[in-house]
Amino acid sequence: MQRPIFVVDGTRTPFLKSRNRPGPFAASDLAAAAGKVLLARQPFAPSDLDEVILGCAAPSVDEVNIGRVAALRMGCGLKVPGWTVMRNCASGMQSIDSGIANIIAGRSSLVLAGGVDALSRAPLLLSEAMVVWLSNFYAAKSLGQKAAALAKLRLSWLAPVIGIMKGLTDPVVGLLMGQTAENLAWRFGITREQMDEFSANSHVRAIRAQEGGWLNAAHSGLAAEIAPLYDAQGTLYRDDDGVRKDSTPQNLAKLKPFFDRKYGRVTPGNSSQITDGGAWVILATEEMVKRHDLKPMGMIIDSNWAGLDPAQMGLGPVHAATPILKRHGLRLEDLDAWEINEAFAAQVLGCIEAWKSAAYCRDELEVEGALGELDPETLNVDGGAIALGHPVGASGTRIVLHLLHVLRRIRGRKGIAAICIGGGLGGAMLVEAL
Repeated sequence: MQRPIFVVDGTRTPFLKSRNRPGPFAASDLAAAAGKVLLARQPFAPSDLDEVILGCAAPSVDEVNIGRVAALRMGCGLKVPGWTVMRNCASGMQSIDSGIANIIAGRSSLVLAGGVDALSRAPLLLSEAMVVWLSNFYAAKSLGQKAAALAKLRLSWLAPVIGIMKGLTDPVVGLLMGQTAENLAWRFGITREQMDEFSANSHVRAIRAQEGGWLNAAHSGLAAEIAPLYDAQGTLYRDDDGVRKDSTPQNLAKLKPFFDRKYGRVTPGNSSQITDGGAWVILATEEMVKRHDLKPMGMIIDSNWAGLDPAQMGLGPVHAATPILKRHGLRLEDLDAWEINEAFAAQVLGCIEAWKSAAYCRDELEVEGALGELDPETLNVDGGAIALGHPVGASGTRIVLHLLHVLRRIRGRKGIAAICIGGGLGGAMLVEAL
């Protein structure tokens, strides 16, 4: 970075698992609730912000520019611009990077950046045949024309199209995201047992973090990471509710493959959960830190985006983080903590295997020799999206925020947050705790 980019503070909502019906909160409810808590504890007014940037992969049609909606609902006033970014799974990381770009350009000094999605509210769509039929029916003038149109209606056209399934399908290669994870399992020889073991460990670590109070209580001089939610009936949502003590390797082994039912290894149990949630961080220049006497939790040192084959999209973290390592002369083991978003167990395990492979590093990363083996004790130490959930727009912000919390707690200095992105992309950020 050309100038210091400070992360002043951050917070997120509990991540709430989809229950096959619309959840209790719209996306803007989640963003506004977390943002109000975060802004209320700052020494500056919400109207002092230069801009609000919110990542969202699936905004509803009544809040398409959800960044502006959230800014107004959080009390930032009419003059603070609010806007929305979308980079699939990394939308929340893109919002941070967009804020950084504007700070470096001198357009902003104090930015609220975050991400949100309410995936439980993804729409059910009409088929194209049904849309065409409705168009013809409404265009019919006489009763005879309408009767003729009714005679052509087929009940099969009434079957809904599940919006989230279309959203999780790559339009270029025609693969569901889970099928790209199957590709990595096959490429690197990752077994079903390895995937289920990794997934069970994600739950174990998340439970430990919950019971230790590391997520919803103040620690290491930082405010709580999670801000609780209350719905209209006064029900309290305090914790990420997808975490399960019964997600053991033995129980996960009972689940059937979902994306390749005959030969596959990827199941709902070793995949991230469909979830609702939001997260924010405050970015500031050194001048703003001094002016408002802020106590930053860390700094963003570098960021990087990368492209790769969409059919292998899960390896995006490798392609995005490796150039950062090279620029700063770092090895995998030099980082005190890593956060790699757990879209699928096969995907994270595939990243580990890619770095271990001399052939992959040479052919795909243009690096001489293998980069080594990432220490599992530094990776996702409090669990990841398999246990916590993956509200697509929010995850990129969550892993940056949580990485800084982890570094402060373990008295570490530097870490990398990295994420795979549908469409064949990867994003990574190097952070330093203060």
